[in-house]
Amino acid sequence: MPQDRPILVTGAAGSVGAVGRTVVETLRRQGLPVRALVHREDERAEALRATGAEVVVADMTRAADVVPAMRGVGRVFFSMSVSPSYLEAAVTMATVARQTTGIGAFVNLSQMTVSGMTTTSTEESRQQRLHWLAEQALTWSGLPLIVVRPTVFLEHPFFTLFAAASIAERDEIRLPFGAAHTSPVAAGDVAEVVATVLAAPSSHVGKVYELTGPRSEDMNAVAAEYSEALGRRITYVDLPLKEWIEQDLRKAKLPDHLAEHIATMARMHARGRYARLTRDVETLTGRPATSVKNFVAGHAALFGGTRVGPGGPR
Repeated sequence: MPQDRPILVTGAAGSVGAVGRTVVETLRRQGLPVRALVHREDERAEALRATGAEVVVADMTRAADVVPAMRGVGRVFFSMSVSPSYLEAAVTMATVARQTTGIGAFVNLSQMTVSGMTTTSTEESRQQRLHWLAEQALTWSGLPLIVVRPTVFLEHPFFTLFAAASIAERDEIRLPFGAAHTSPVAAGDVAEVVATVLAAPSSHVGKVYELTGPRSEDMNAVAAEYSEALGRRITYVDLPLKEWIEQDLRKAKLPDHLAEHIATMARMHARGRYARLTRDVETLTGRPATSVKNFVAGHAALFGGTRVGPGGPR
């Protein structure tokens, strides 16, 4: 596959975990040509240009924007933050890609929850349903599709907003996950997987990769990893879902579509839908996925910093 055709990376400005931005940076370090699609001109677009990437401003729901953005590209990475317009953007991107000569790979960043969904399932959020429908449409498109389905990110507001506040204030992870297991994945690991398949996609076309952290564990075990990383005892407090929504989620004043999605994720966590474990990160990158402990240690300030006294964590 020719290396002179640029790789189109959408969502390049970055949102939760900045997967798109990290993919751009990784591909540019490898000397690959990248066209970074952003929604608006700002300092993040300038930072992308500093990597040597070409930057285009486009609305992915508008074909008139997408056609010039995709002209001449050889591979596409489609990702978009939580949005009611997600399905419209996915179908618009697929439609334009089908009409663009020379697309050798279309990588779709989806969600692992899709693997447990059916045509008539109703437990999921509207955003998760949009991801499921987008996967159907992309499959029907006949594009050289590669699907990447990460589980919940370590950078998700569950951990970096809600839990971070309660850990900094009272050394407690206060979430409504019950006794169920979870296996959060680092956005950097997801970006490395995406960059790997984009750099040499031929052997990956038609594959679905599901990405988790290195272990599936309950929240008491997660709290133990936080304790080791921060040098102080962190405990898990299981809140009733309704109480957590009232005390934490609603106070965050998130857009309704996003708030409904996060509330649904919390409910599904407690029901065991995130108790998954794969080795796809390690298989594709050649190294183990980032652990909770290592992630927290690398972002200690977010959780109130480290504190180690005589006898170890306290």
